[in-house]
Amino acid sequence: MSGTPPSQPARHEHLSDDEFQAHFLDGVSRTFALTIPRLPEGLARPVSNGYLLCRIVDTIEDEVALTSTQKRRYCEHFARVVAGTAPAAPLADELFPLLSDQTLASERELIAAIPRVISITHGFAAPQREALAECVATMSRGMAEFQDKDLRHGLEDLRQMGDYCYYVAGVVGEMLTRLFCHYSPEIAAHRSRLMELAVSFGQGLQMTNILKDLWDDHARGVCWLPQEVFTECGFSLTELRPHHANPDFVRGFERLIGVAHAHLRNALEYTLLIPRHETGIREFCLWALGMAVLTLRKIHRHPYFSDSAQVKITRQAVRATIVTSRLTRGSDTLLKATFRLAGLGLPAAVLQPRPIDI
Repeated sequence: MSGTPPSQPARHEHLSDDEFQAHFLDGVSRTFALTIPRLPEGLARPVSNGYLLCRIVDTIEDEVALTSTQKRRYCEHFARVVAGTAPAAPLADELFPLLSDQTLASERELIAAIPRVISITHGFAAPQREALAECVATMSRGMAEFQDKDLRHGLEDLRQMGDYCYYVAGVVGEMLTRLFCHYSPEIAAHRSRLMELAVSFGQGLQMTNILKDLWDDHARGVCWLPQEVFTECGFSLTELRPHHANPDFVRGFERLIGVAHAHLRNALEYTLLIPRHETGIREFCLWALGMAVLTLRKIHRHPYFSDSAQVKITRQAVRATIVTSRLTRGSDTLLKATFRLAGLGLPAAVLQPRPIDI
């Protein structure tokens, strides 16, 4: 175990709130450390905080040394801390010593720093605090539902996969949308449609990650693919092995690529509802969308990949996404054309409306 730290690590005391959050973002997510600074200052701070809150939930859920009962209890406790109905320091002091060495050092450090993270949370305007607290509560409650499932051989169907994607990513999209609407009355005019599309945006990004990380998850005894889709293609996920050569599996995998691609089309519609002059918010969305589409393209081209590194996009592709986003962000016509070009050859499903169980 990792020992017991002080609730407020002294080495962070000299940092401003923005420096403090940037330090942790750089440690736990290089992607968000890159994209969040594109947001206007009034958004970057609460979005950074929201991501750190979600990462704390992820850390609790992923901790191998905790039982499912402990994970549920600590997530519920953390949700109360975020909502302001429980103190932060006792949770950090109790949880930190239970973390194993399998948890990244940056994530252990983040758990120790929960009181400082929460002090920033509680300094925001009430609508912002409510958006963050609701996201954490829903994520904590939803992710706990999957803790006791046997995930070795996949989820039941696309609906269950959608539920999982909602709890780990769709709720984040809803949180971001609430923050965007609080920031801009012009954005708030489209709130209803943005909230619908936010869930789809999140699912597209999460499904792309699930497909890319298939074999990493498989190695730890977890599979997030929906068995129903593969049954229809004549394949059982109980037979899934790396280095397979089964075209039935590939047919099912291609269907999921099509579903993810369809969700990313909704992500583009979401982005186009952001006013053109909000270039930072558009770039924040476009970078995530662009990297997801390029990842799907790589997966589609290499359906028999056996390691996530084989379908990870290059740094050059990331740079190209950034440059392209900056060149096209102000033109809806160019953005649509670029998206069509990037997704050329990808399968595309027709999405069916689906209520979310929350």
